[in-house]
Amino acid sequence: MVSGYVLILAMLVLGGIIATVGDRIGTKVGKARLSLFNLRPRQTATLVSIATGSVISASTLAILFGISSQLRTGVFELGRIQADLTNAEDQLAQSLAEQENVREDLQAASTERQRALARLREINQSLDQAVEQQAQTQAQLQGTRDQLVAVSEQAEALRQSTDSLRVERDRLVQQQETIRAQIAERDAAIAERDQAIRALDQSIADRDQAIAEREKRLADLQTRQNLLSRQVSDLERQFQGLFQGSIVLGRNQELLSGVITIENRNQAQSVVNQILAEANRRAIQAIAPGTSLDQQVIALGTQEVDRLIDRLALGGEFVIRVLSAANYVIGEPCVVMGETPCIRVFVDAGPNALIYPRGTLLSTVALETSTRADQELVERVNVLLAATQFIATQNGVIEDELIIADNLTETLLRFLSAVQQETQPLDLQTVTLTDLYAAGPIQVDLVATRNGRTLFSTRDFARPTVVPMP
Repeated sequence: MVSGYVLILAMLVLGGIIATVGDRIGTKVGKARLSLFNLRPRQTATLVSIATGSVISASTLAILFGISSQLRTGVFELGRIQADLTNAEDQLAQSLAEQENVREDLQAASTERQRALARLREINQSLDQAVEQQAQTQAQLQGTRDQLVAVSEQAEALRQSTDSLRVERDRLVQQQETIRAQIAERDAAIAERDQAIRALDQSIADRDQAIAEREKRLADLQTRQNLLSRQVSDLERQFQGLFQGSIVLGRNQELLSGVITIENRNQAQSVVNQILAEANRRAIQAIAPGTSLDQQVIALGTQEVDRLIDRLALGGEFVIRVLSAANYVIGEPCVVMGETPCIRVFVDAGPNALIYPRGTLLSTVALETSTRADQELVERVNVLLAATQFIATQNGVIEDELIIADNLTETLLRFLSAVQQETQPLDLQTVTLTDLYAAGPIQVDLVATRNGRTLFSTRDFARPTVVPMP
């Protein structure tokens, strides 16, 4: 700014000096009355004044241009500067627009980054869940492997049991032939033993069929094992009965059972006395039918009776059963001869607890073929019902009586007819129809399903209940 002031001051001083010089020159030219280019003196003085003014202006501009480079630039490059300024303004506007776009892109990028972080957190959570699920799956896999090993061991044990049963069957067949030879030599008075042998033949045939079924379907080994065990027990009792007489009380055979409710010790003692008296009466009727014996034939220790009373005195609802401890034949000498109590029994008493709530699935069998013969269908249903009884008794149900829906044959036949009409494979299931307690009975509903979807059940074919009019 100081240089500008100096420039202005210098211009003023220079202008004054040049004006003074021009005035003197004009005065001298006027006084001298000079004439240039054949002009009059006055015109010559005017021409000299014009020339002097031009020189003054030219010198002033020369001095200004020489001293101030900014002035030279402003005079000679103003248009270019204005064009550059316009371009600069356009570029500035474009830069501002680009800056705004960059700001918007930055904002969008920031938003996208937040979304990406949110997705990353979700992915991390999903990854944690996946890791946890993987750990659970590995634990379940290990448990399944352990179960598979256990099932393999059970299958191997059952195969060995099947081989032993096959050997036992051969032994029983040989014994059967021996017994038949002995019976052929005896008189007609042994007709009851003939009937026992026919039952033995049927039992052996049933066992043969059960063994063949086990060899074909190892998946039903546990269920079939229960059936075979029952058949073996029956055969043992029948075989022993052939030599000792007709067995009327078998080992673990039930003499008496029922559900009782006890509130105090006196009631428990009274109920125990009544139960033992009734069991004694039934034992006499079984061993010596048609007689009027009035004596104590069942043997139960005093300590066992006291423990039973102490247990019942706790109060509540109990399921109580009196079972035979050994095999006894009709006309047992110790009973007929009036000896001391010789029929050993034991009492099983337990709370009448809820074993399965209503709607519990008990057992399942698969019908894989599209065509189902009557015999095949009945066999599969029998396997299903036997498995249901086995599972229920294994889990604490004492009374193994099986009731299907309304317990009418017509309902079961209509259900089986509907099963035969199905052309695709399906599953048959037994589902508890009511709450199942330890006292039983086992009341179930047969259900036909396919891929987990219920098709129909025995309840759909049950006869509707008719309510009498008031």
